[in-house]
Amino acid sequence: MKRALVCGAGGFIGGHLVKKLKREGYWVRGVDIKHHEFAPTQADEFLLLDLRQPEHCKQALTAPDGGAFDEVYQLAADMGGMGFISVAECEVLRNNALINIHMAHTAAQMGTPRYFFSSSVCIYRDMEPDEPPLTEEDAYPAQPDNEYGWEKLYAERVATAYGRHYSMQVRIARFENSYGPEGTWRGGREKAPAAICRKVAEADDGDSIEVWGDGTAIRVFTYVDDLVDGIYALMHSDLEGPVNLGSDERVTIAELVQTVIDVSGKDLRIKYVPGPIGVHARNFSKARIKSLGWEAKIPLREGIARTYAWIEAQVNATREG
Repeated sequence: MKRALVCGAGGFIGGHLVKKLKREGYWVRGVDIKHHEFAPTQADEFLLLDLRQPEHCKQALTAPDGGAFDEVYQLAADMGGMGFISVAECEVLRNNALINIHMAHTAAQMGTPRYFFSSSVCIYRDMEPDEPPLTEEDAYPAQPDNEYGWEKLYAERVATAYGRHYSMQVRIARFENSYGPEGTWRGGREKAPAAICRKVAEADDGDSIEVWGDGTAIRVFTYVDDLVDGIYALMHSDLEGPVNLGSDERVTIAELVQTVIDVSGKDLRIKYVPGPIGVHARNFSKARIKSLGWEAKIPLREGIARTYAWIEAQVNATREG
């Protein structure tokens, strides 16, 4: 039985990745600074550790028999939606840099054979809506839109350097926006799909909801089941270097909001208000990940229907409580 370590297992994607690995027959240790807020862990073992501390990284990476894990998935990060990363720049830079430096260094020194790092398309520059897709090589010359992206780009280089100098196979995925059930949906760290689902679920028929920006920004939203399938495929491939991982379904924020409203069955008005919106557009080539036979399967409307139902249930439970 293969053994895997999932760092960030108390988070949204990490929690779903643990489930994926268990379905594949792994013995899994989950590690995070907190327990999962919405779902009991399916990991065989869960450790509360602060991966900013090198001694905690060593504890996390030491398998039960004292050896190394077969696979390490590093998803632990201090992050959230634009409302968070636009104001918590120092926390994002410090916390994530410490985690990624200590984890890559310790994993390499302990003989980890395969190491996955979760990067982000935030490492790319701003784009115009009609620009052709950017490939992974187009990340340079670098011009990320925010400090979260700058740290991710640096962490890619850290992991890659350790992979070159140690016998550690490094795999890097640049995630596009992921969404789905069992993710943060309130409190300031939620991302756009969850925030819109919450606002619609809380609204009464005939109300209006506020949305940051003017609705024209273009994004790709990837359902979490597709994302973890892509992580697994990449980890077991020979693809070296960063790989864009996301759906091909590009939508405006206005289209995202309308999809949520349509799924809800409510009659709501949209009021656009000033707020942090990030880049104007995203459009990235998925040729490398598709070369493995992977492709996103869940269309936005289906994924939003699943996500809205879950968030609506959370909203109703909160009201009843």
